[in-house]
Amino acid sequence: MKRLRDWLRRFFFPPAGSPRWVRLLPYMTLGLLTAFVVVSSAYAWDYTNSPPFCGETCHTMPPEYNAYQISPHARIACVECHIGREFVGNQILRKAGDIKHIVSLAFKDYEFPITAGEMRPAREICEKCHSPEKFSDDSFRQVTHYGDDKDNTPTTILLFLKTGGGSKRQGLGRGIHWHIENRILYYPTDKHEQTIPYIRVYNDDGSADEFVDLESNFDPASVSEADLKEMDCITCHNRITHLVPTPEASLDKALDLKLIDPAIPEIRLKGVEVLRAAYLSQDQGLNGIAGLENYYQVYYADYYASNRDTIQSAIATLQDIYRQSVFLEQKSDWTSHPNNVGHKDFPGCFRCHDGKHLNADGQAIRLECNVCHSVPVVVGPQDFVTNIEISRGPEPESHKNPNWIAGHRTHLGPTCALCHTTSNPGGTDNTSFCSNSACHGAAWTYAGLDAPGLAEIVAAQLPT
Repeated sequence: MKRLRDWLRRFFFPPAGSPRWVRLLPYMTLGLLTAFVVVSSAYAWDYTNSPPFCGETCHTMPPEYNAYQISPHARIACVECHIGREFVGNQILRKAGDIKHIVSLAFKDYEFPITAGEMRPAREICEKCHSPEKFSDDSFRQVTHYGDDKDNTPTTILLFLKTGGGSKRQGLGRGIHWHIENRILYYPTDKHEQTIPYIRVYNDDGSADEFVDLESNFDPASVSEADLKEMDCITCHNRITHLVPTPEASLDKALDLKLIDPAIPEIRLKGVEVLRAAYLSQDQGLNGIAGLENYYQVYYADYYASNRDTIQSAIATLQDIYRQSVFLEQKSDWTSHPNNVGHKDFPGCFRCHDGKHLNADGQAIRLECNVCHSVPVVVGPQDFVTNIEISRGPEPESHKNPNWIAGHRTHLGPTCALCHTTSNPGGTDNTSFCSNSACHGAAWTYAGLDAPGLAEIVAAQLPT
């Protein structure tokens, strides 16, 4: 050790009279070392900010990374949302704060499925690219579902999404993005924010309306202001980059894109069955899906004999869907992380717009189909569609009641026919406006239409 210290002393402090290159060598060495550290640090910073580092280095991330790669944000680096677009000094401090995740990983101090507990506020992340003041026009949507019958019969839903947005100063601020233009606070009772018993909506004059789930027995006076959350983009778009579709949605998409031939008998029904089956390992799952070939050999022998390659291609696609959807080690699939967009597979919009969040006057947060989208038009493969209903303009007084949808089921009258076709009301044969299968053919699990006590309130408000 003494010999090393002596050598370093002579190297950095050469004796008087040493050649010039000997005297310059220490400075050149320090310069090269400094340049190496700076360049290496820059490369290390860039690499540790890259999606492959986030998604492939840590064994807890495969589900999130896989979904990210096929998401609308696949070209946005993970750190742009999870750290934010900030001055590099702030980014370094925030990144240093995430060392706790490395410690948790090293000591296995985590639980599956992984959830993000501390996201940056949407106004610091989403709104760096998406301006809330930009008004978005209504957009057309065509959604095709395939049946569980032998022919996988397709049914298409046609509607317009009322995306909205914009500023009230411009006479806009309506539609789905009304929620961003207006200040809304809410109180969730679980980490996934699936149960929201209390909502506060601020009006233009500074006053506020409080809405309470009538089934919750929640006392607004008991809530702490610190526990309230402000509604922003992530309140609804919580899985926009890490969404795992349900097997039904995955099959519908694969059939629609012809990745799976819709002519294969029962492929939608059987495909969903093998994807939803419980398996102990991924290999067992892939083998279970491969076993679908035996089903067609036995029950559709003639079809299988002439379409073997088609069936094997469909099975390969189903296996790809399984690989992208189910991660047994991480306990992650389409059920592990609720998706708050929509209102069918998870509560989503119905967390608030369920018809049973009432204010002091008994008025509900509107549960109304055409607030956020037009009334769906359902068509079969042979139907010729000439128009899609878009409800605009003056409404009857009864329709202005925010509890109208909860009560219209029992208040069908002769005046309805002035605007709507009314044959087979409440049916699902799509022969009229009032027999819409998109409305009446679904079990709206998360809507509060049948909440005890709501019927009495609604009956007192609607016209007799």
